[in-house]
Amino acid sequence: MKKGRRLAFDFGDVRIGVAICDPDAIISSPLPRLMRKNPALFKEIADLIDEYRPVGIYCGMPKHLSGMEGQSAEKVREFVNDLSRFDLPVTLVDERLSTVSASQKLREAGHTSRESKELIDSMAAVAILEQGLALEK
Repeated sequence: MKKGRRLAFDFGDVRIGVAICDPDAIISSPLPRLMRKNPALFKEIADLIDEYRPVGIYCGMPKHLSGMEGQSAEKVREFVNDLSRFDLPVTLVDERLSTVSASQKLREAGHTSRESKELIDSMAAVAILEQGLALEK
């Protein structure tokens, strides 16, 4: 596995969850979520890339339990195409159950439903990041 940080995005219609790992790809941490409709969205992503200097990006690909791509898949592909401006490899990661996994972890950590709503997108990005890192090993 190449040494260096990776960014992960959980793309949604309203919010985009964000996560980052440490340079040794051991610890994954949530970052503040981004708002998809923000006109400065790609400036915010550029700022994240400048700050963390990732060697790659993972982006969750919505799929049904059957394995077929979900209806949001085309929007994710457009987002990934927009990410190409950063000249970093982008890997699509099956995001089935990432939100379910994130919700469960937040409940286990004692967060209320209201608190979880603020964290769920970036925790889903953590799940995507961890899955992507596991694929690299």
